[in-house]
Amino acid sequence: MPTTQIPPMAAEVIAVRPGPPLAGTVTVDGSKNAALPLLAAAAALGRPGQISNVPGSADVQAMLTLLQQAGHRLARSVGDPATVLVLGGDVGPIAPELFETAGRIRASYYLVPALLAAHGRAALPWPGGCQIGERGMEQHFRVYDAFGDQYAVENRGYTVVAGSARADSVSVMLPFRSRGATVAAILRAVVAGRPLRLGHPNLSPEVISVLDALKSAGWGTQATERLIALAPPAACTPEGSVAWTVPGDKIETGTLACALAATKGNGRIEGVRGRDVAPLVAALRWLGIPVAAQEDALTVHAENTQPTSHSLRAIASLSPGGLDADFEPALMALTLGLPGTHLFADTINPGRHSNLVPQLAVLGARIEEISPTQCRLTGPQHLIGAGVESTDIRTGSALLIAGLTARGVTTLGGLQQLRRGHADLPTKLRALGADICEVTA
Repeated sequence: MPTTQIPPMAAEVIAVRPGPPLAGTVTVDGSKNAALPLLAAAAALGRPGQISNVPGSADVQAMLTLLQQAGHRLARSVGDPATVLVLGGDVGPIAPELFETAGRIRASYYLVPALLAAHGRAALPWPGGCQIGERGMEQHFRVYDAFGDQYAVENRGYTVVAGSARADSVSVMLPFRSRGATVAAILRAVVAGRPLRLGHPNLSPEVISVLDALKSAGWGTQATERLIALAPPAACTPEGSVAWTVPGDKIETGTLACALAATKGNGRIEGVRGRDVAPLVAALRWLGIPVAAQEDALTVHAENTQPTSHSLRAIASLSPGGLDADFEPALMALTLGLPGTHLFADTINPGRHSNLVPQLAVLGARIEEISPTQCRLTGPQHLIGAGVESTDIRTGSALLIAGLTARGVTTLGGLQQLRRGHADLPTKLRALGADICEVTA
């Protein structure tokens, strides 16, 4: 079934009602979490480039604004707003609005290497974004210290000043597999033009996308569970333009897949690499949901299937092949309707459950909070529609899934949070047949 084209929604509150099983085909946007470091990598590389499949989510638009405020010249491809052209060349002065803009998103820290390259100094606020726990920068500072940079912290934010230029290799060992610090180390090596050996790295698909992009630009890259090794391009390597593509959004894919499963529907989700959603696929199959992952799509066939009654252990992990923490909220919403006692744990974002669990409770969900980072529930449960709030991106997407099975009408506010991560997730659900509409005053 072809994807239905539906105009995007602009309301600040939407209503969700249960209906028939979802069905059809949709294509996910580019990944916000992959686009942000790729845009920062393009700025750090300092060469003309074209980045395609850039999503229209609010956080990505903020990053594009930040790049321009940092002095980089950008343009949109004619007729293709999802393609961003990085024009390269001289970098202009920093706009005074940069500090305020940077406070709106977490990923502003990806800009530090590019700011050091162009201006010798980066002054940024503490990471913003979703309020789901402490946003520590200690591992980032460990990286900059290894490169000889100086940093200082204050109440409003932090400053990093570039150290003297050197050509020797840099070795850093991360205490845990931080995605942000891994990207910071990679981009700092690019700006310095120095070899890097990074121990205990994060190897999420988003990091691998950055490594693949740099490899296409002539950098030598090797990645194992223990070590990422980078080598600058050989002197004879041409320095022309680069062309990168943002991979499809694995988290949006997971949300749509859980929505299909929750309504016992059949559907195909295109534009995502099957390998990027492997941990989610394993969780769904454990629950008895027939799922098939192809090279560039995921299919769900939940119609007339019987759940396994297996108890799911959804433990967020930074380890290679582990369950991305952003999959957990959608799985929680799904398992409310499935038999078994299901455990959820997220120590990566210690404030997430305090956002999500109370909102699900408004719909009648009974979830036991074992600790601030662990909870469990026993299903199936019967939810009742009510007014709920998208207090962060993933809470909003989980509440949409829950609303598809709750009796009566569920109204969801706080859509500005949802749009930070998704250009228009409700429209994709509507294309699959979900009963979602705008609520006007």
